[in-house]
Amino acid sequence: MPLLLHGGSLFRLYGCGCGLPSANFSPSKLALIRLSLMMAETRATYSRRAASKNTDIKKDDEHVLEKEDVAESKLEIEQLRNDPDRLQSMTVKELREITRMMGIPVKGNKKDLVSALMDSLGKVGTSSVEKIGVSEVPSKRKGASVVVEQNIESSEVISETPSKRSRAKNKGTAEESSGANVKQSKTSVQKKKLVVQGASVDHEEPWTVLVHKKPQPAWIPYNPKVMRSPSLSKDTKALKILSWNVNGLKALLKSRGFSIHQLAQREDFDILCLQETKMQEKDVEVIKEGLLEGYTHSFWTCSVSKLGYSGTAIISRVKPLSIKYGLGVPDHDTEGRVVTVEFNDFYLLTAYVPNSGDGLKRLTYRVTEWDPSLGNYMKDLEKSKPVILTGDLNCAHQEIDIHDPAGNRRSAGFTIEERESFETNFLSKGFVDTFRKQHPNVVGYSYWGYRHNARKTNKGWRLDYFLVSESIAERVHDSYIIPDISASDHSPLGLVLKL
Repeated sequence: MPLLLHGGSLFRLYGCGCGLPSANFSPSKLALIRLSLMMAETRATYSRRAASKNTDIKKDDEHVLEKEDVAESKLEIEQLRNDPDRLQSMTVKELREITRMMGIPVKGNKKDLVSALMDSLGKVGTSSVEKIGVSEVPSKRKGASVVVEQNIESSEVISETPSKRSRAKNKGTAEESSGANVKQSKTSVQKKKLVVQGASVDHEEPWTVLVHKKPQPAWIPYNPKVMRSPSLSKDTKALKILSWNVNGLKALLKSRGFSIHQLAQREDFDILCLQETKMQEKDVEVIKEGLLEGYTHSFWTCSVSKLGYSGTAIISRVKPLSIKYGLGVPDHDTEGRVVTVEFNDFYLLTAYVPNSGDGLKRLTYRVTEWDPSLGNYMKDLEKSKPVILTGDLNCAHQEIDIHDPAGNRRSAGFTIEERESFETNFLSKGFVDTFRKQHPNVVGYSYWGYRHNARKTNKGWRLDYFLVSESIAERVHDSYIIPDISASDHSPLGLVLKL
């Protein structure tokens, strides 16, 4: 629809009726038009202000919405909430546009659409505008902005700064959808945008922004706040296991600002599995004494071929039936990479799988010797009871598990050889990737390199796993990542298993 300009200013056509034959538009269409005009006026105003200061205007900065515009968009949704009977008079096409705008994944006839919208409008905070708003942006840094753009057909999340953006498409849901403005595109596809001025990608929850260079339409970013399974009732017997590559336990305990004590208080886990402790045997007893109160059973293995390297441990408040260190293969057991404990219902392994290294020097060893030995060891254990393997397995199995698949084809952890080995030695042998089973289309990472500000821009990899025997896969109540703990380059991950 053309905009009317006079004397260099834009008339506010919405609200005054000028030029709009309102009788020919449904309430939902009017809402969309008003939002579109707000964006155009804000864009023009911002351009004039910037020009008066003789500054260069970046394309992304021209689309900034002020807080009052976000508030007006919220008001539009609120009006529907206050008068939901208007939905009955809308056409099926109009209802579908509204459900898509609000990020409600529903299909069906008019009755189904109205019912879904009535349910959503009746819940405080379920609108897409309210889900991602100005109040959720914690920092105000000049010169950058976080842009969240949702297509009516699919979501586009622009996840990097205006100078370099990574766009990804995903189906909108009530939890991840966002928006505060709507306009008509050149291809007549309506889009809504929320642009929060002053925010940067370095905010409190970067993992909730989809960052991927080759996204699929159905992919959505990981948000544990809305994707965790609900807590089990107190009378349901369950075990909570956490796993964490700490990248040097002594360094973490001394200087990284987040202690394992805090993790225990927050998560109330039963068992903690550690990788890359980098401990020496002479230091273990001292660390064990003051590490965790109430967790009286701990089992450690350290590298003896290279001191201060690798190393794994299991710390538990549940006494195991038996403990085993290594795989029983001398060539694999000098680096302290595996601890196995046996409980009544299963075996639990923590493993730190060898990295293929710079120049892929250990790739052949990794895929022809180590992985087959670990897979065979797990299958032998499985003959007596189910097996749970957790740890840093040093492989991003699929393209969804790494932010830049094309750029890392020959990087350790994402080579075709390692990915095929992961499939052959673990998944094809009946072990289930619990996170991927629970979240088939979720982009969630567990590792961010220290270089290039990777964690703050969410350029990560999913290298850490819980793999379980198929026989107990349905007993997994929750499989999750804890991305807000940044004391290591890996985040902890958790598993809740019903007993």
